[in-house]
Amino acid sequence: MTSEEIHASIYAMGQQARSAAHALAKLSATQKSDILRAMAQSLRDSSEEILEANAKDIAAGEAKGLNGALLDRLRLDAKRVNDIAGGIDQVADLPDPVGEKLGHTDCPNGIQISKIRVPIGVIGIIFESRPNVTSDAAVLCLKSGNATILRGGSEAIHSNKAIAKALQSGGEPAGLPAGAVQLIPFTDRESVKVMAGMDKYLDLIIPRGGKGLIETVVSLARMPVIKHYDGICHAYVDKAADLDLAVAIIDDAKTQKPSVCNALETALIHKEVAAEFLPKLAERLNKRGVEIRGDERVLEILPSAKAACEEDWSTEYLDLIISIKVVDSLEDAINHINHYSSQHSEVIITRDQAAADIFQTSIDSACLFHNVSTRFADGEEFGFGAEIGISTDKLHARGPMGLKELCSYQYRINGEGQIKDSKRQENV
Repeated sequence: MTSEEIHASIYAMGQQARSAAHALAKLSATQKSDILRAMAQSLRDSSEEILEANAKDIAAGEAKGLNGALLDRLRLDAKRVNDIAGGIDQVADLPDPVGEKLGHTDCPNGIQISKIRVPIGVIGIIFESRPNVTSDAAVLCLKSGNATILRGGSEAIHSNKAIAKALQSGGEPAGLPAGAVQLIPFTDRESVKVMAGMDKYLDLIIPRGGKGLIETVVSLARMPVIKHYDGICHAYVDKAADLDLAVAIIDDAKTQKPSVCNALETALIHKEVAAEFLPKLAERLNKRGVEIRGDERVLEILPSAKAACEEDWSTEYLDLIISIKVVDSLEDAINHINHYSSQHSEVIITRDQAAADIFQTSIDSACLFHNVSTRFADGEEFGFGAEIGISTDKLHARGPMGLKELCSYQYRINGEGQIKDSKRQENV
């Protein structure tokens, strides 16, 4: 398609989405839940078609030489499709945030002011290789009363089309407004540029993908952007840590699923426990096939480890690699994390509650854990259902983004004829 045709096509989708957003705002919680359950069943019924489409994407990705982490994000199987459908059912069962009263004021003059949660409107989602995002984004936006325009990456185009088709074919007979969920059917860069300039129709853009994609969207967008930068997550093993617990937490955070943003990338070890702890940790990580990159003090204890360079402290590996550093104190660990962190998720492992309190109040990240794996930085684990992403912003959403984070609010003011200048009225 020519640039002009792409522009016209996406703008037409924007017009449809705006109309759909007005229709969605009028749907009841029951109506939205019924639509979602119909979409979930349609996804299950279309599993074979979706897996056939995904096989095309996997074959193309292997031919392009995509690495193992990217292929894992891309790959679907029957269980993953069923899990995606189950996620839709879970969202359908969640309380509807729309219409929730956030505050109320009775003014002395009799005016009543209510603060009410409302949909944002139309949300654009630009994402890369994860086809499950097509469903997650659509259903969360729908439940929160928002229309959605989705633009996936070329790696998952066949999968995305199949999933979007299943969602639409299931939702429309159940009352899904036309244009409420739309997928841009092409993946050229021009489509990103057009979406980023479409502030007449898009109220918000959420990019999900690599740092390059996010920076591109931020540089082009004429509407607010919620960012999800690198997940450079840290664990600090304090001098008062239960060392066996620390091994288990770091093992889980690093190896349970290394290709995701809440996986651990760096471990900081207090000098007083390093000599005892590091061999225990290395024994466990070696069994998992993890490559250890350490600073000079780590190498003195673990001579088989590779030497870490400056770049390692700011790298999101998304692989079975971990950087480890020995620190002199809690304060040194905090300073390291605040310098190198992407403000995603960090954990302190300690039996000292005072140390944990200092850690959690001194680090500027979205999620701060105490004796808990960073893998729990997840919307479903937080009880939000499927998440739209994990924001590393501070406004308007931070951390795992669920239904409430996809809403805004408005003030509704009720009275009985009050006017600002009552004396003017009396003099007329």
